[in-house]
Amino acid sequence: MTAHWENIAFDRSVKPPVPMRLYEGAAAGKAPPLVLYLRGGAFLEEGRTESERPIGKALAETGAVVLEADYSSVSHNVFPQAMECAFMALNCLASRRKQFGSAKSQLFIAGDEAGGNVAAGVALKARDQMPGELSGQILLSPMIDPMMATTSFRKADEIGMRERWSDGWSHYLRTACVFQHPYAAPCLCSRLSGVAPALVVTSEDDPLRDETIAYAERLAASGVSVRKKIFPASCGWTGIYKDGNGTWMRTLCAEFTGFVQKLSA
Repeated sequence: MTAHWENIAFDRSVKPPVPMRLYEGAAAGKAPPLVLYLRGGAFLEEGRTESERPIGKALAETGAVVLEADYSSVSHNVFPQAMECAFMALNCLASRRKQFGSAKSQLFIAGDEAGGNVAAGVALKARDQMPGELSGQILLSPMIDPMMATTSFRKADEIGMRERWSDGWSHYLRTACVFQHPYAAPCLCSRLSGVAPALVVTSEDDPLRDETIAYAERLAASGVSVRKKIFPASCGWTGIYKDGNGTWMRTLCAEFTGFVQKLSA
């Protein structure tokens, strides 16, 4: 598999352009799913890295066309710039479906950890401003609750993430005035109906498990189609927070493929 970065300009009024990286995995079909992927990093990592991300590789191996948007280096990981940057990237990809797939390609947004938060916010904005364009959202242990008060979050110290996530939330939200904005903290959004179907993934030993599951349940209660996968503690899922791989990749590929096929039926 190879991956490279390319600056994709949206229009003359938007500067600088958002760097995007194309993942090439299994051979894509005539109308492959198009996935805009947003990496994690606790809202603290800025600048693009040359190493490929395990999530991007896993999704590309299903035959999807995966583009990773470097929203952090442009936005400096603050709200609303980070979410707006990712939304513009999604809008750009929607308008260029034929370049990367076909006019019939389904469009998805995916993100892990902090990127999962941004992906959920973008999905809400897409519902409001791009109705019918987004086929689904893939939320992989989204860092979605700034309260950080769930039972599972007590395990954050065990993997050395509590302070990092706390610092990340403070950086992303900056001031209390945006704390209740639904795009900033989607778990606090009071209106989830009509948002794109969701594939939601976590693991039994994930400190973000409870907030991930709670958001999935709220989506389902609002009439959103939700596919949920909870990996066992032994699979190494929490390695995604430090760019590690585990035994979960093949199963994640199967979950994504099943998710796409159900939406195509």
